[in-house]
Amino acid sequence: MCGIFGAIATRHKFGGRAFERFTQLTDLVSYRGPNDSGHIAMNRESGPAQATAPFDIYLGHRRLSILDLSPAGHQPMPDGKGRWIVFNGEIFNYLELRRELQALGHRFTTACDTEVILHVYDEYGEDGFEKLNGMWAFALVDIPRGRAVLSRDRFSIKPLYFTSVGDRIFFASEIKQLLPILPSLEVNTEVMCTFLAQGLLDHSSETFFRGVNQVPPKTNIVISLDEAAVRHKLYWDYTSSANCKPAEAPDYFRELLIDSVRIRLRSDVKTGLLLSGGLDSSTLAVIAQPLAERDFETFSVVSDEQSYTEGKFITALTSAAPLPNRKLVLKAFHIFEALEEAIYHHDEPFGFFSVVAHYKLLQLVKQESDVVVLLSGQGGDETLLGYLKFFIFYLCDLVRQQNYVGAVQQLFSSIQQRTCVRQLTIGEARRYVPFLNRYRDVIGPRYRFVPIGRSRSVTERQRLDIDKYSVPALAHYEDRTSMANSLELRYPYLDHRIVDFAVNLPTELKIHNGWTKYILRQSFPELPNEIRWRRDKQGFTTPEAHWLKHEFSGTISNMFRKSTLGELGIINDQKFLKYYDKFRGGNGIAHSDVCRTLIAEMWARRNVGPAAAPVLAGAGERAMVH
Repeated sequence: MCGIFGAIATRHKFGGRAFERFTQLTDLVSYRGPNDSGHIAMNRESGPAQATAPFDIYLGHRRLSILDLSPAGHQPMPDGKGRWIVFNGEIFNYLELRRELQALGHRFTTACDTEVILHVYDEYGEDGFEKLNGMWAFALVDIPRGRAVLSRDRFSIKPLYFTSVGDRIFFASEIKQLLPILPSLEVNTEVMCTFLAQGLLDHSSETFFRGVNQVPPKTNIVISLDEAAVRHKLYWDYTSSANCKPAEAPDYFRELLIDSVRIRLRSDVKTGLLLSGGLDSSTLAVIAQPLAERDFETFSVVSDEQSYTEGKFITALTSAAPLPNRKLVLKAFHIFEALEEAIYHHDEPFGFFSVVAHYKLLQLVKQESDVVVLLSGQGGDETLLGYLKFFIFYLCDLVRQQNYVGAVQQLFSSIQQRTCVRQLTIGEARRYVPFLNRYRDVIGPRYRFVPIGRSRSVTERQRLDIDKYSVPALAHYEDRTSMANSLELRYPYLDHRIVDFAVNLPTELKIHNGWTKYILRQSFPELPNEIRWRRDKQGFTTPEAHWLKHEFSGTISNMFRKSTLGELGIINDQKFLKYYDKFRGGNGIAHSDVCRTLIAEMWARRNVGPAAAPVLAGAGERAMVH
């Protein structure tokens, strides 16, 4: 796990002073890679250049050492054939790929996964990246072929942003590295309005900064170094056939998930697990403990408010396993003291205080343990239909198929089991149904509602959540909170073998008699029953509504007397304060609407308001790279 920065000039070379500037932008995210750094300037005609001479290409890297801790893993890494790579992420099947390539005559000089990518490219070209099982964002420069390839993993786990200024292309792990390069900073109001009204983040390639985009998932961007031509190409997509018979599915899924955990425990540093007390992370804990080669610790956030805490479920699992567990008891002052820090590290607004809770938990891991790699249960709800909305989509599917008996049976079973139907609220529906979304009045009539509830089947909806509406946003905040603390998170449920298998499973194996994630409950009977058959789901929750009504009330009232969002014409301050008053009066307003708006305003003041501080420098230094 690392941080990268790069620049490509397709016509006019960068001046020698730009090397120092680009190195500063690489080091701006030194927390992503505190163990090593590397930089190289190149010319497309002759390869490596002197740092003080004009150049066409720059690659910079910050390294967090996970595999092969020796200097042999230093980047930018060459292959000896005129190719160089800077890589952020992990390739979990690198040992299997290494053996495959050795059988084809390839020789390796390191024990790290970065070198494996270079050899995969040498043997198969960029189409070979579909062989990679992992999470990645990398840039590979191929001098002999006059091209560069930007590649991002299948499910948006690792970030890769880019922008163009004239004939020059810049790319980086974080947006803050690109901001000093932009001629001016402009808020992407369409992205902001969609976020405020519907809570959508990273649902497209656009960002909150106009002109800064991200490489789409499962995509290679091939850049011609001579012609400035840019080509997008998918290297992977879902299949459309089941991998096994329905009766064999639980055993097949169990084997897949165990293998996914096994290869994600490959590490030369200590590993652990983020444990929420829910079904997904608890299953990972049960799998990982016997597979881990050294002491395996778990870490959790709990609340002193009993209605929000997951403590009893965490204790049930860690006592039964048994597993070492450290808990962060979250209080309002934790949010106050860390909110500005979290906004800085995210570069874009986020939707919930639980993101700050996650950030504080990872601070605890960093400060009080020697764990560097953590497993996370993110992706389980999307791959196995764990969210309540999927139950409603399933009922709609059954009705469309005229299977009315099946729809009634699922509905009755859910009521009887006290599962999905008992937990649905109007708040769940606001993001999907335009006329229920009262926040649109705060923004105004120009906002266009994104029809995220529109899909032809549960399977299509599931793919949309994985590709656009859910996984990218979750991966976004987990990447920033972990990397801010120089930690790596890994996601066994987002192994592409599991995702493709789960998407192609018949829905009735994922939702059955009112139970979501049914195949997971079937496949791991060793889980404690109070977790295996939990009816509710919480995850990393916080008493957010209470804090917004009380501890944050003064802050909100003061901020929105004259907000930066209001000055930008994005919201109407008076209408928002009336909306907030209705929320405080318990008038059916979703607390998430208020939380998003508060965080977005704090972000706007930091980044685009009158008091916004430049990331590194002003216009004079911007001009240096142009």
